[in-house]
Amino acid sequence: MPTPAPTHSTRPSPAETDVLSLTREMIAIPSLSGEEQEVADRVEAHVRAAGVEVVRYEDNVAFSVGEGDRHLLLNSHLDVVPPSGCHRYDPFDPVVADGILYGRGSVDAKASGAAMTTALLSLAADGWQPANGRLTVALTTCEEGGGRTNGLENLRPHLPEISAAVVGEPTGLQPCVAQKGLLILKIHAHGTSAHAGRPHLGTNAIPRAMQALQALQEVDLDRSDPHLGTPTLTVTTIDGGTARNVVPDHCEFAVDIRTTPAYTHAEIIERVEEVLAPIDGVEVEVFSNRFVPCATPTGSDLEAVCRTVLPDATPFWSPTASDWIFLHDVPAVKLGPGDSRLSHTAEERIPVAELRQAVDVYRRFARHYFAE
Repeated sequence: MPTPAPTHSTRPSPAETDVLSLTREMIAIPSLSGEEQEVADRVEAHVRAAGVEVVRYEDNVAFSVGEGDRHLLLNSHLDVVPPSGCHRYDPFDPVVADGILYGRGSVDAKASGAAMTTALLSLAADGWQPANGRLTVALTTCEEGGGRTNGLENLRPHLPEISAAVVGEPTGLQPCVAQKGLLILKIHAHGTSAHAGRPHLGTNAIPRAMQALQALQEVDLDRSDPHLGTPTLTVTTIDGGTARNVVPDHCEFAVDIRTTPAYTHAEIIERVEEVLAPIDGVEVEVFSNRFVPCATPTGSDLEAVCRTVLPDATPFWSPTASDWIFLHDVPAVKLGPGDSRLSHTAEERIPVAELRQAVDVYRRFARHYFAE
């Protein structure tokens, strides 16, 4: 994805200088999923030093300007994945070389979090207040873990009702207007065990699983999303049998379904169950249903703001999930600095110019959203 050109003078403003300093401080603190306390403390201290109050829930940090009912949330995450092998520099010793900032989290996604923070604090320093609105930045935990605990999900009940949101992830400052969801099913085929020398005394679960595999080809998911196309259904693992001389009484396989807003997960589960219902001894387990597909609503205020703030941008869709799934019920867009292809790699890095530009983009986004 191309790096956007700076939209202003090459001489950095105080806010832009501050964003580089804050990003480097955040990168220097290792903050793997579940270990975000120190970086949360640092962000909280930085925001309080600027005279803005902080809401702290566990290691999730949120802060706002304004008190009106219309509420725009800027959200990114504090956690990072473990270092890769062969980083060019120490992954937690941020280095700037030839205008490029290196370090774990420089792309995914401490640049977004630092730029959102700097944008809000600089707007507050300018004396700006949203008209009848509230601008909130929330930097949250456990986005990378993909487990049962998620910081944004835990924090959201403690925030005022959200009208719209921007999810800070590396998009090269191009608006991501849709992302696929993920539904994981486990199909269980049951039988009766017996000695393999007397197979007639048992019921082999593996042929039943084979029937189920064939039947899944009949699941019709042909409705297409304008950005994401049609859902995909892929069998990814299979496991059956315990010993070579035992008729297996159980066989299971996993089905990875990449979903789109054209179908709800409930609709897809119902279609799978209908196709498999005629097969004896087969049941469907919903293994993971949290990662729903998301899309920016057509004709929403966010679309208009994106066109105004980024008139030359090319909206796109993403195959990767993010904390957008916990904001799927409000208008949202994914937007942040950095090249997502560098996420989780040893070459993770971001141009300083793009980091500084992100502050300007978030500032203008907030101003235009509340001007709509």
